[in-house]
Amino acid sequence: MIEAAPSHPRRPGEPALTALGLAAPSPDPADASPHAFPDGGTWRVEIPSVEGPEALGVVLKESARLDVPIHRISQGSGVWMLSDAEITEMVETAAERDIELCLFTGPRGTWDTGASVRTDSHGAGLRARGHDAVAGCVEDAVRATELGVKCLLVADEGVLWTLHRARAAGIVPADTTLKVSALIGPVNPAAYAVYERLGADSLNVPSDLTLAHLTEIRRVSAAPMDMYVEAPDDLGGYIRMYEIAELIRRGAPLYLKFGLAKAPAIYPYGAHLRDVTLDTARERVRRGRLALDLLARHGADSGMSPVGSRLPGDLTRFPEGS
Repeated sequence: MIEAAPSHPRRPGEPALTALGLAAPSPDPADASPHAFPDGGTWRVEIPSVEGPEALGVVLKESARLDVPIHRISQGSGVWMLSDAEITEMVETAAERDIELCLFTGPRGTWDTGASVRTDSHGAGLRARGHDAVAGCVEDAVRATELGVKCLLVADEGVLWTLHRARAAGIVPADTTLKVSALIGPVNPAAYAVYERLGADSLNVPSDLTLAHLTEIRRVSAAPMDMYVEAPDDLGGYIRMYEIAELIRRGAPLYLKFGLAKAPAIYPYGAHLRDVTLDTARERVRRGRLALDLLARHGADSGMSPVGSRLPGDLTRFPEGS
């Protein structure tokens, strides 16, 4: 049974500031999200940038050592950067711990011949350019799901809609979940609702969205939200540790993600990046432990989904024939 969250967890510095006459106003109950995961939980834990079986082993060892529960592991380099044997090993290892494994699909942005994304305007962003790029994403999706992967990361609206239709048609399993990348994360409630209707089962939002932005989104959509509590430098390097309780209150159902600021980029991963990839994977788990400790100190650590929970619940979709 999931323990109910307290109505008013302690805010950072609250007792001291109150004693000094600097108390913050009470939180507005109207700002709280009315939504939760199907299991009743309001938050889950995701460790991103786990780029292969060796990194996965490091994450699981560190999570056991630090007692960090993990609901989802995600990878950023792409299905195409892993052999069948590596994917199978990751699927089996994650299943042993009842953790959802999410792999990125296909060519995108700077990983093809396009140059517009390198311009000052960033052109079309890191999307799938042309039919062949969409085809590559679909190829990755079919291959990964045939090897047992149940969650796919996408960075293009057309790919998202195509894969949603593919699972409706039985081309990929119906229980495959589709996760929208932080590379194209929506920044307003209207866009968030569109992604949900295109088939998204969880959506990364940029880590610089305000608390009010999260409340606005939750007034139109119940689709699970993913947020880097600490964002990598290429996503802004934002650190929002002291806001976690309020992020959960406003953004639930919410996946807490732990990236690393001031860390080297590792995509696409190869053995030449082995040491930094394993070191940063280990540190992401430690960041998770620090966040869980903070939630506990503030009396806000209740409401976590049971480990093994992965499905998003009933969401609103566009008709597949449209």
